[in-house]
Amino acid sequence: MAAPPPPRPQPHVMVLPFPAQGHVMPLMELSHRLVGLGFEVEFVHTDFNRDRVINAMANETGAIPDGIHMVSFPDGMDPAGDRANIAKLGDGLPAAMLGGIEEMIRSEGIRWVIADVSMAWVTELAATVGVHVALFSTYSAAVVAHRLQVPKLIQDGVLDEIGNVRRNEMIQLRPTMPPVLAVELPWVTLSGTPDGRRMVIQNVFKTNPTISSAEVIICNTFQDIEPGALALVPNVLPVGPLEAPVTSRLAGHFWPEDTTCLAWLDEQDACSVVYVAFGSFTVFDMARVQELADGLVLSGRPFLWVIRQNFTNGAGEGWLEEFRHRVSGKGMIVGWAPQQSVLSHPSITCFVSHCGWNSTMEGLRHGVPFLCWPYFADQYCNQSYICNVWGTGVKLQADERGVVTKEEIKNKVEQLVDDKEIKARAAKWKHAACTSIAEGGSSHENLLKFVNLLREQ
Repeated sequence: MAAPPPPRPQPHVMVLPFPAQGHVMPLMELSHRLVGLGFEVEFVHTDFNRDRVINAMANETGAIPDGIHMVSFPDGMDPAGDRANIAKLGDGLPAAMLGGIEEMIRSEGIRWVIADVSMAWVTELAATVGVHVALFSTYSAAVVAHRLQVPKLIQDGVLDEIGNVRRNEMIQLRPTMPPVLAVELPWVTLSGTPDGRRMVIQNVFKTNPTISSAEVIICNTFQDIEPGALALVPNVLPVGPLEAPVTSRLAGHFWPEDTTCLAWLDEQDACSVVYVAFGSFTVFDMARVQELADGLVLSGRPFLWVIRQNFTNGAGEGWLEEFRHRVSGKGMIVGWAPQQSVLSHPSITCFVSHCGWNSTMEGLRHGVPFLCWPYFADQYCNQSYICNVWGTGVKLQADERGVVTKEEIKNKVEQLVDDKEIKARAAKWKHAACTSIAEGGSSHENLLKFVNLLREQ
C-alpha cells in the first residue's frame, strides 16, 4: 500500500504595517483571521516597536497564536529619534527595511506580502523577487479615494505642489461620501511644517500609481457604510470591521492593557459611563487637559478616561494623582484600555474620541454614539462620516482660543446621551456591521475571496 502523500505546507504570507499603533492593530487582527484559516504569518515590526510590544506583553500569556511569527528590522532612526514625526519616520523606512525584507522573502519562500498602503514601496520587490503584494488600507475607503484625487486637487488650484491649501473649499466626491474642508484633508493636517507636508505630498505622488495598479486593496470597512467611496477605489475588497478574537488578548499593543477597568465597568449602571480615549498619537496641552477633566466632572456621569504616558504636555504625576483622588468612585483613569471589550460593555453610553479609523470602526461595530474631537490626518474625514453621513455622533466645537471648554463638553455629553435618534442610528449601523462579518455577509465573503487569492499563487 502506497504511503499517504505528505501534508501540504501551510501557505506563508508576510504582513507589513506602518510602524504606528493604529496601523499595527488592524493588520494584527487580519493576521489572527488568516492564522485561523490555515496560514503562517511573518508579522514585521521595526526593532523599536517589537521591543515595545514584547514589554507590553511581559505579563501576558497566549496572546500570539502559533502561526504568527514576530520579526523586526531597523527603522533608520536613532534610539532617541522622534517617531511621532510621521513624515520623517516614513521617509527613512524604505532604505532601512527593504534589504532585510527582500532577504526574508527569498529565504522563507514567501509568495505574498500584505503591506500597509503607507508601506507601498515594498511593491518594487514584485519585479526583483516575484512576490505578490496586497495593499491594506488602515484608513477609510474615502481617504484612499481622496488620496487618488490629490493630483486633480493640485491641478484645480485647491492645493499647491507641496501640500499647502490655496483655496479652502468643501470637497465631497460622491453624495454618500463625507464632505471635508480642504484644510482638513489628511495630507494637509498630517504635518505642521512645510517640509513635512512636502514629504507627505511627494509620497502621495510616488505611491498613487502603485495603489491604482495594485492586485488587490484590502480595506477595514464594509460595503454598506462606504458605497460611494468603495466605487472609486480599484480592485478593493472591504473585509471589516476587523476585530480581536474573543478567545485571546491581541498581541501588538505598545502599552500594557489595564483590564481592571472591566471590573469597574461591571459595577456601573447600564448606559451610564462616558468612555474617553484619543488613540496613540494625540497630545494635549495642559489647558485642554484641564478643560476636559473639568467637563467630565461637570457632566455628572461616571467616566473611564485613557491617559497614556505621553498624552499630555506639562501635566505631571502630581496632577494626575490629585485628579484621581478628586474623582475617586465616580471616574476611572487607565494608561491603556482593552478598547473593544470596553466599547462592547453595556455600561458605556458614549465615546469621546479622536475619530481614528480603528476607533471609528470599533464604535460603529458596537453601536456606541460618538462625541468627536479629531486631532490630525484622516480624523476630520472620519468625523464627517460620523456626524454628516451616518448620523451617529456630534462634534465638539472649540472656542476662539482653539480650546474645547468644560461647558461645551458637559453640554454635548448631555445632548448626545439624550438623543434617541442618534442612538437608533447607532443601533442600525451596529446591526449592519455585524451582518457584514457574519457568515454570508459581504465582508465575510470578501475575506474568503482574498484567502482564495492568497492560496492560488
